[in-house]
Amino acid sequence: MMPRLPQLTDDPDGLLEETRRQLGKVPNLYAALANGPAALAGYLAMRDHLTRGVLRARLREKIALLVAQENRCTYCVSAHTMRGKRMGMTDEELALTREAGDADPHDDAVLRLTREIVRTGGRVGDEELASARAENVTDAELAEIVAHVALNTLSNYFNHLAQPDLDFPEVAV
Repeated sequence: MMPRLPQLTDDPDGLLEETRRQLGKVPNLYAALANGPAALAGYLAMRDHLTRGVLRARLREKIALLVAQENRCTYCVSAHTMRGKRMGMTDEELALTREAGDADPHDDAVLRLTREIVRTGGRVGDEELASARAENVTDAELAEIVAHVALNTLSNYFNHLAQPDLDFPEVAV
């Protein structure tokens, strides 16, 4: 399948170079999103701010993988599976994450709530919220979970539209 938008290398705003510095390469998602420099800048700013939040890197990665699975984004499922493996996640842990599960009760509650947010457009019921709070999911975490859903949904939907070349080992959704 051919990409529907060009994967740019021209970088007048320095956004792709900053991405290369941070990640060691420029994923094709970012090269395609650079067609709209404001969109790429907004995405990168939100991503960067969320790395300084209360959610641990490993849990952020699990949220990204789960959202990609829920949105049926092969590009992002593939990317976040690779990143999860680099963080030491097992194949079993990655598979459980894609089903909104985790061995840790807190992280399990976060993932179950994340899936409910995606599936309901944020219209989470009182019972689901109470269940998350019973596992000590904090108000700060609740806010960041929704922000991560938004960030990852942006990349999932953009990938659906742009169809960039897959630059990670493919993992079926």
